[in-house]
Amino acid sequence: MRITDAMMAFPVIVLALALTAIVGASLTTAMVAIGIVYAPIFIRLARAQTLSVRETEYVEAARALGNNHLSIMVRHILPNIFSPIVIQMSVSMATAILVETALSFLGLGVQPPTPSWGSMLRLGVGYLDTAPWVSIWPGFAIFVTVLGINLLGDALRDLLDPRD
Repeated sequence: MRITDAMMAFPVIVLALALTAIVGASLTTAMVAIGIVYAPIFIRLARAQTLSVRETEYVEAARALGNNHLSIMVRHILPNIFSPIVIQMSVSMATAILVETALSFLGLGVQPPTPSWGSMLRLGVGYLDTAPWVSIWPGFAIFVTVLGINLLGDALRDLLDPRD
């Protein structure tokens, strides 16, 4: 958890920039860097939810009935920590798209000729005064996609969160 805390001390985009700058610019490097910088969020969430769920009465009852640790984890703990992780995944997906776009815009993500909204924005910057739509449409596509994923995450939270 200390390594996780240390990784969370840095902003996601800064850590992703550092990792891709050290290793080199490519699609694989960008995906691995984004996965590494978002892993601590899920690690902390899963740990916090597990610590909370393991103190509930049904887990205590399963333990009293003699169920082994694996059985308690699979049958009682994992199903109850699943929905917060799915909700966090949908929210993090939108910001991961923005991080990939930023990396590609800076030339550290997906390299041409592979299409990426960030590289499309970078190429369109030179045409902003004569043909602004070259950058407007990729920017609009990013906006609509991130908005849609955020709305989906909100709907998932409403659907999966039994506390509301």
